[in-house]
Order: sequence, then structure tokens, then C-alpha cells
Amino acid sequence: MAESMKGLKRTHRCAEVTKAEIGSTVTLMGWVQKSRNKGGIVFVDLRDRSGIMQIIFENGDIDAEGFEKAGKLRSEFVIAVTGHVEARSGAVNENLATGEIEIRANSLRVLSESETPPFPIEENSKTREEVRLKYRYLDLRRPDLQKNLILRSKVAVLVRQFLADEGFLEIETPILNKSTPEGARDYLVPSRIHPGSFYALPQSPQIFKQLLMCSGYDRYFQIAKCFRDEDLRADRQPEFTQIDMELSFVDVDDVIDVNERMLAHLFKEVLGVEVQLPIQRMTWKEAMNRFGSDKPDLRFGMELTDVSDVVKDCEFVVFKSALEMGGSVRGINAKGQGSMPRKKIDKLVEFAKGYGAKGLAYIAIHEDGTLKSSFSKFMKEEEMKALVEKMQGEAGDLLLFAADKTKLVWDILGALRLEMARQMDLLDKNEYRFVWITEFPLLEWSEEENRFTAMHHPFTMPMEEDLHLIDSDPGAVRAKAYDIVLNGNEIGGGSVRIHQNDIQEKMFEVLGFTKEQAYNQFGFLLNAFKYGVPPHAGLAYGLDRMVMLMAKEDSIREVIAFPKVKDASCLMSEAPNVVDEKQLKELCIKVDLPEETTEEK
Repeated sequence: MAESMKGLKRTHRCAEVTKAEIGSTVTLMGWVQKSRNKGGIVFVDLRDRSGIMQIIFENGDIDAEGFEKAGKLRSEFVIAVTGHVEARSGAVNENLATGEIEIRANSLRVLSESETPPFPIEENSKTREEVRLKYRYLDLRRPDLQKNLILRSKVAVLVRQFLADEGFLEIETPILNKSTPEGARDYLVPSRIHPGSFYALPQSPQIFKQLLMCSGYDRYFQIAKCFRDEDLRADRQPEFTQIDMELSFVDVDDVIDVNERMLAHLFKEVLGVEVQLPIQRMTWKEAMNRFGSDKPDLRFGMELTDVSDVVKDCEFVVFKSALEMGGSVRGINAKGQGSMPRKKIDKLVEFAKGYGAKGLAYIAIHEDGTLKSSFSKFMKEEEMKALVEKMQGEAGDLLLFAADKTKLVWDILGALRLEMARQMDLLDKNEYRFVWITEFPLLEWSEEENRFTAMHHPFTMPMEEDLHLIDSDPGAVRAKAYDIVLNGNEIGGGSVRIHQNDIQEKMFEVLGFTKEQAYNQFGFLLNAFKYGVPPHAGLAYGLDRMVMLMAKEDSIREVIAFPKVKDASCLMSEAPNVVDEKQLKELCIKVDLPEETTEEK
């Protein structure tokens, strides 16, 4: 039977009691982690978000009724205990912060009883994720998840304080917006008052933060909820959190400076990690050529090598045809992997095909220096020798090559490089390697739409020295855009924005917008720009992803309190779900499901 806590006041959380309190009386409240009844004595591990404290109930120290209740305690009962702090009578538990002390109880109240939980509430749970997410309110009691969410809270508090000290104002922007089709799919919200019209949930506060710069607020930030109705990957959420900021009267270096100092402050305060400033910078072109990725992981080498010049005259048709269509041949050197069995190499070929490769060429260099290769019969001996030399191949190495259009080769080898690093155990979660990627292409060609699209968004400023190319060679124009990358993950990105009307109009023209279309979608921003707009720039971090890396987790679901799963549903609350016919009627909405969906339902 649950009791009231009337007249009781908690004095400490479990792990806040230290050796200094020995001899004093404390009142603790929390959940029973486990209980061991030894007859005349009951040991209970009491848990709250701070940690665990051992409680001893002994006949004589506590009245008979209290001792009887203690003997009936089960896992996840919520209790209040008052008792004396003592040095541990048994062996010290070095795995616990409170391992040198225990509480000898003289009073017990059972505040709430519990059914047997569907899985043990413990660190490093082996329970299937689907079960944990269905009972997320229990999963969130686990110490490792609580530690992650405490870390996340600490990051948010430190960000707020740091940016406030740097002159930023925290300003909230609207959640109910107008839909702008450029970009990912919007989540739509029907309007009851305007039948047939819809709001869109924000994919980012982009336009509003630029308007705040037009309004003279100088420096804005927000920890903002954002929404994207995308086809989900395993580790992508339909709703996510950004640390969003915008600054006036700045250029690239100013934005990078304040953000480097913020990152150094965060990692020092939260993890005790010193971030060496300034953080390394690398252009987009260099990153792609060296690592096959615009979010390179710098914790290991295995860089890409362009061998096109070495194989340009060879007879191997795969290399030859790639070069004839204007592509390239590139390779990576997996040091010490030359003895990899053929079966494993075949698996790597299949892996590469998943990224668009038609195949993968390789040379295994045996310890005695002899070569085993998938294409040596098409090559002259001196060509093979030159190729191995260019790849800096040594005895025991495995050389892997891709040949195709350069963008595809980058994708294939960039992914293969990471896969090899995983297999070779080169990814150290205790190492934090930051890099700024700069000078992105302003535009990328979309085969689907048969036009150029903005690589970031339509308000990104081209580099001044490339402006003359915008009509003659738009694909060569670089942007004043920058991403901050950590251990192969883009944790933030931003750009200097266009603040001159003529450049903005030209940008829309290149993207295939008529003036009317541009005003239809972004009219309120373009109109605001007529009334004096300062040069401005900004950046936004993915808070979930950054905290995931700080917590050394592999999934952002481990740092979000109530995440969705891959199909964007919540296993706990069963959202999304059908709504009442009356609500639909009020919104003038009629649901017309495709036949197969109806059958599935």
C-alpha cells in the first residue's frame, strides 16, 4: 500500500552523500535497484538520477513494522528512507561513488509499489531496442541514459551562457510557418480557421533569423526544434534540435572564431577535453580529393590517391573507359591487410557496389613482395610497379581501386575508407578531431530536376572572386559556406548570406526561379531586404548529433528523451495515429488512403 511523504523532506540525492556526512542523519528517496533479504538484515541498493546508495535495514535499528516492509521490497518500488551515514561494514565497492559508505535505516516509507518491469533497469542493457522504446519511461531510468540526458542538459545550459556572454539574444521564432517547397518535405498542419490552407513546421528558422538581422538585433541564437518529413535512415529523426545562430556585420572568420571558442569551452567544461585552437581548415575540394567526403574523419590516414596519370595508357578496360568519359581512377592503401582472404575482399566489392561501384580492383602485396591482383593480366609489369609505387605500397598492404565518374569514385572510396577503418579498429571514440570544411560549391546539378540547385540554400553568398563565373560556369562558383566536422560527422554548418539585392536576384535566376516565383515563396524576406539589410552570416549545429559524439554513443536515439524509430513512429505513444472523424470534418479534410494502405491497416 503506497504511503504519503507528509512530514518528510529529502535531504540529499543518493550519490550526494559523502564520507564527510558519516555520523549524520539523512533522508533519501528513490527506486529500489535490488533487494537482498538475509534474514535478520536486509540490504537494499537505492537508485536515483545521481547514482546508488546501499541501505541496511536491521531488526532493532528499525521497528518491526518497518523491518517487515523492508523484507517485502522489490525492484522499482519507490521508497523514502531516513537513517545514519556509516562507513561500510563490508568490503568497499570501488565501482560506486558511494562505495565507502552506507545508510543504516531507522525509518522506511513505501511511496509507490511496482509491477515486475519488462526488462532489468541496468546499464548497458542487452534488451532489444524496440522493447526499450516501447517502455521508454522505464528505459529512461537506466543510469547510462540518464547520464546522456544530464550531459545534454549541461551542453544546452553552457551554450546559452556562452552565447549570452558573447552578446547574443535568445529569441524564439514561429513553429507554424508558410511552406516553402525548396528543400526537404515539410510537415503540414491544417488550419481550421482557413479551410484548405496549411501551416508548415519549420525545417530551420533560416528566414526568420535573417529577418531578425534586418531588424537590427545584431546577434541571435535559439535552441530550436526543427522538422523534416524525409525518408528516414536508421539514425535520422523527423524532429530534431538545432543550436541556431545568426550574426550581423561579420564575415567567415568572425563566425568561425566565436564558434571555435564555444566548442573549446563546451568540450573543456563537459568532458575535460582540450580543443586545440585554431581548428584546422580544409577546402571542400581538398577534402573530397584526400578523403572522398566533405565530412572527413581525420582520426586515421588511408587517404585517397589519384592514380589516373599512372594508368592512363594501360589496357585495363575498366580504368581506360573511366578516363575516356572524363572520370578518374583512385585508390586507398589499407596498411597491413595484404593477407585478407578472398572471401573478405569479395564482401568489400559488394559493399562498394552498394555505393554505386560496378566493381572494385585490388592488389594484395604479400610479405615476400609478390603481387596478387584482380587485373594484373591487363597491365605491363612496369605499369604495375609504378602503380604500387604511387600508392606507397609495401609488403603486407592491400590496395583498393575505384574507376568511374569522379564524384562516384569519391563516394565509393570515401565509404570504403570508413568501412576499412571499422574493420581495422582505427576509430577511437576518445579522440576528438575537428575540421572546418570551407569553399563548398555554391550549386550542384540535379539530374532529377535538370537544373542547378543550391548546395546549402538560396541565400548563401558566392565567393566574391567567383561572381564573374555565375553565368558562364555556375558549377565552378564557390560559396562562402562552412561546415564544422567532428570525427567524420557534420555537427554544424552555415554560411555568409546574400545581402545585396542584385546578387540575390541573380541567384534565383540561376536556380530557375522567375521573379514572381521567388516573391511568391520568399516575398517577405525579399521585401525586408529593400529597407536596409546588414551583411550577416550564421551557423546551426545539430545538438542531437553533437551530444551523441560527446556521449560516445552510436545512435542519436540514445541522447533524445523520446525518439522516433526508423518509420518516424513513436513505439511508446503510438504516434502517428488516426484522429476522430469530427476533427477531420472541422478541418475540411477527407482521408483517401491508397488501397494497399487500407488493407495494411
